[in-house]
Amino acid sequence: MKTKFATLAAIALTMVSCTTTKKMNQQSTDDKTMASNDITNSTWQLVRLEGDTIDQSNHDGEKVRFILNASGQTVTGYSGCNFFSGTYSLQSGNRIEFSQIASTRMACPDAEINEQGVLEVFNLADNYTLNGDQLMLNVGKRAPLAVFRKMPVRDQIVEKYWKLKTLEGQDIQMAENQEREVYFTLKTDENRVQGFAGCNTLSGEYQLEEGNRIRFSKMATTMRACPDVEFNESKFLKVFELADNYTINGDTLSLNVGRRAPLAVFEAVYF
Repeated sequence: MKTKFATLAAIALTMVSCTTTKKMNQQSTDDKTMASNDITNSTWQLVRLEGDTIDQSNHDGEKVRFILNASGQTVTGYSGCNFFSGTYSLQSGNRIEFSQIASTRMACPDAEINEQGVLEVFNLADNYTLNGDQLMLNVGKRAPLAVFRKMPVRDQIVEKYWKLKTLEGQDIQMAENQEREVYFTLKTDENRVQGFAGCNTLSGEYQLEEGNRIRFSKMATTMRACPDVEFNESKFLKVFELADNYTINGDTLSLNVGRRAPLAVFEAVYF
């Protein structure tokens, strides 16, 4: 009888242990998912570095910032002179680790921000703190290495080189005899659009509104003929005529009409 009770007790203990382990694993997964939803696929702009306030309000063009792309767990950003990229991993307890950080190699002797200091943040950081729209990257329990603020959606799509990835659901590959890849950029200067449509350069104007609304107007192209280029330029230009809203997810931008499938999908390219 004692043996029977001992066996039942062991089975019960094993069941409780398995249930507890599953709950702990599920909690860990939930924690990482919540963390990912909170900080990924947003653009984080630098506001403090090693305790010093960084004012980028008067900087034209690129700001010092980074994006954690949930797809592929990659990090991309701009460090003040060069663009950088790498990978990251998130763990429960607000743990974060960056690896394989690589940077372009431009020389900017007049740069106002300590670029090496920015890059060192990603080498040292092992945890983060999220407070509203502010993200702090830390090492241990010391004062934050750097503080970043989530950029408004509008600021995440302007002044970027958006390379065409898909058009009406079809993947786009650059033709061998094509002059350059199809892309567009939204310039903050007078709300101008500029880009390349496969054969001709394009230009026009845009207007951003609340609710991720976008309007293109006065779109025009040069008048070159490229009979040997296998790309439907008119179909691409139609996107700007039809699009009335956009969706941005990290370094991916979709131009849409209503709630239908995207007219075109673009990927941010950093040089």
